[in-house]
Amino acid sequence: MKHRTKSNGKYQFDRKTREQVWERDGGECIFCRLGYHMECQDQMLYGIKDIMHYIPKSKGGLGIPQNGAVGCRYHHGLLDNGSRGLRGEMLELFREHLESRCPDWDADALVYRKWNFPKIG
Repeated sequence: MKHRTKSNGKYQFDRKTREQVWERDGGECIFCRLGYHMECQDQMLYGIKDIMHYIPKSKGGLGIPQNGAVGCRYHHGLLDNGSRGLRGEMLELFREHLESRCPDWDADALVYRKWNFPKIG
């Protein structure tokens, strides 16, 4: 994991946030729990766990618990790569997971906005 810096700190999951997400999700990949596309031949990838962003860092996704979930390295790669056409379906499952675990979940609150002006209209 990259180290938090002044410029990227708001996008990375800090240690405390990673622990909160890990605890909330029971340390288990949200996709493995569902038995979602379990055809990986390299079983080791299921054992390596990451904290995945729902809204990616590249899109301004914040490193907050409401934007993260535990994912094994295999499913994290499937989500980020998107080459198998599963990204949309995986994001829907990810969203359902976050909504069920975070009562105040709001996708708009997951993105960094330097100027957070109220919406008009």
